[in-house]
Amino acid sequence: MYIINTAAEEDMLRILEIEHETISPPWTHGALLGEIFRDDSFFAVAVVDGGVIGFVILRRITDEGELLQIAVDPSARRRGVADMLMCAALDYASKHSLGSVFLEVRSSNLAAISLYEKHGFKRVRVRKDYYSDPVEDAVVMVRTVNASISHFSG
Repeated sequence: MYIINTAAEEDMLRILEIEHETISPPWTHGALLGEIFRDDSFFAVAVVDGGVIGFVILRRITDEGELLQIAVDPSARRRGVADMLMCAALDYASKHSLGSVFLEVRSSNLAAISLYEKHGFKRVRVRKDYYSDPVEDAVVMVRTVNASISHFSG
């Protein structure tokens, strides 16, 4: 069973490893560390047997949220970890009365798009050449948050 915890500074080395294996271009150590200390950020890790296997970052922007990252160690994929992380982020959004959550995803990242659609996100537009390394379009997706539904308890 996976446990969802608030990310801590001591998790950073493992978060960086997952980041470099899964995100292109990866964030810097400083950028990731900064998210841990932001009052307007939800930064959580999925832990199994004491080790971090994934993380999610959602930032509050006035009355909406932006899902900045969700990443799972490649060896732990297809086991529900991303679902749990997504539920935790959506629960945070609900508890903070955010009206919606939006995100950008690489147009080629079909697994992520499928995950987001499973959790109620809808495609709203494309941002041409949004990503670098490699250059690629971004699909912008949004989901309305229903404050009466709790997605995660823990």
